[in-house]
Amino acid sequence: MSRIDKLNKKLAALDPSFSARDERGCTVLTGESGEWSKIVAAGKLAVDKKHSLGVVNRIKLKGFEQRVPEPAVRDKAYDGTAPDVLVIGGGIVGCAAARTLRRYDLSVMLVERGYDVALGGSSRNGGVVHVGINYSPRAQKHIYNNRGNAMYEGLCRDLGVPFEQKGQVLLIGKRWETILCAVLRLNAKRLHIPGVKFMKREQLVSVEPHIPEWIYGGLYMPTGGITSPYQMTVALAENAVTNGAQICLDTAVEGMRVEEGKIREVFTNRGIIRPKLVINAAGVYSDVIADMAGDRTFTVHPRKGTDIILDKKKGYMVRTSMAKSPTTVPPPLAGEEEMHAGGLKAVVKALHSHTKGIASIHTADGNMIIGPDALEVPDREDTATTAESMDSIFEAQARISEGAGRGDVIAYFAGVRAPTYEEDFVVRKGIFTENILEAAGIQSPGITAAPAIAEDLAKWAAEYIGRSRRVERNAKFDPVRPKKPVLRELSDEERARLIAENPDYGEMICRCEEVSKGEILDALRSPLPVYTVDAVKRRVRPGMGRCQGGFCSPLVVKIIAEERGVSSEEVTKGNLRSRILYGDTKGKEE
Repeated sequence: MSRIDKLNKKLAALDPSFSARDERGCTVLTGESGEWSKIVAAGKLAVDKKHSLGVVNRIKLKGFEQRVPEPAVRDKAYDGTAPDVLVIGGGIVGCAAARTLRRYDLSVMLVERGYDVALGGSSRNGGVVHVGINYSPRAQKHIYNNRGNAMYEGLCRDLGVPFEQKGQVLLIGKRWETILCAVLRLNAKRLHIPGVKFMKREQLVSVEPHIPEWIYGGLYMPTGGITSPYQMTVALAENAVTNGAQICLDTAVEGMRVEEGKIREVFTNRGIIRPKLVINAAGVYSDVIADMAGDRTFTVHPRKGTDIILDKKKGYMVRTSMAKSPTTVPPPLAGEEEMHAGGLKAVVKALHSHTKGIASIHTADGNMIIGPDALEVPDREDTATTAESMDSIFEAQARISEGAGRGDVIAYFAGVRAPTYEEDFVVRKGIFTENILEAAGIQSPGITAAPAIAEDLAKWAAEYIGRSRRVERNAKFDPVRPKKPVLRELSDEERARLIAENPDYGEMICRCEEVSKGEILDALRSPLPVYTVDAVKRRVRPGMGRCQGGFCSPLVVKIIAEERGVSSEEVTKGNLRSRILYGDTKGKEE
């Protein structure tokens, strides 16, 4: 019996309508089901990394049609442009690629369908710079995570982005769980991850002073770090623009003309673009873009995760990124023998898990985040939060983050990750289409891996364009993005000097986050200005404190309106449809 025959037998047991076939070296699934869980299960069954390029899951979910937001504008702003490289997607990989491409004398254009960069998964995560201890040495996740981790300190210094490298901690509650720690330490050696060690409780409190009393110890991994993912994405984009890249917001790719194995034209809501090379960094839509280009070998199955942000007054509770082992059950425990017998199975399961589980994370801005959970969903736009997710996260982390309660919550958000069924990145040159590079399936540790992925994409792009003309290094490339003043980081003396030079820094707009008018104006006058309340929030944090913008938002609206020379009614929260003000609510006296 052939591989496909065996697979079809398994698929029929899931749903009689499901079937598989080989097509261009890929495993293509077809059928229809009313249950998303069955469609996901079919995709996982079809994975065969030895004999297939990847799973192309075309099974339809009955009654479901993916809603894609209609572009806010339609014009011919970019019609007829012909860049050397067109990057699709303004997440962290796309922005890192645009910046790194400008290290060569290549014309670079990035299109992002949203009103700003970092609107998707790149801003909807905890900002962990991962160690990557649980990957296979052959996995792209491992290769790019290791390289990216080593680049982060220098990258953040160049771009003026916050970065802390205080490590990651995996907590255990019982002595028998040191089995898992021992296995992970061996894997760390195999993966060339330095400094990983087991610490008993009395040692571990020097790293994490506020761990619960019942914790036996933990695995300490010193190369783990924390950054601000949205600030990093913005910084990469701004530095790309400073170095000559063009970033086009509100620009959605709607189709392509592919002839003789090459992309000839890319159709957008703002005109037809004719690039020499395309980089697909479209996140949860990367398989859709690959389909348009005739280069699809993979399928993104959206996975939603919710994170909860706690007030800064609870930030002291965690210094690193800290999670309990998947095998740990807080007290009261079952009997020791029973737990040990089940525990070995749990260790094996934990080592093969595709999610890192719920963690307590110290953010680069001093808050504490708990989360995320992981839920397979059919909708790539599903960023809704639910009471069920909130409850499950609190229940899972309550005994780790003792002393943190629901009254400490200031915000919560959900993001949609972009895993493939193979649970690995797809970073490669085009297979069926000559002039495309894929940067797809980028989920965790995508934030960590992005700068390393960008290096390879830029190198491959230079090689490809170099076939038709000489491509030189860009001698004028400047990797440094000058850091603007951050008032809350300055001493009283430094503040006084700054305010004396520019009184705008003395006008406090957001008291929760200590953000001045001068900082907001800096954001609005940056190389990539975006005149919306949420864009300013991502850049300098007004509205991210305890009151969540209750006091400062009207002032931010006023500053944006004055800077643009428009009325306050024309300032939006985010996209052009998200109006905040519609007019006066009280009559004006004559």
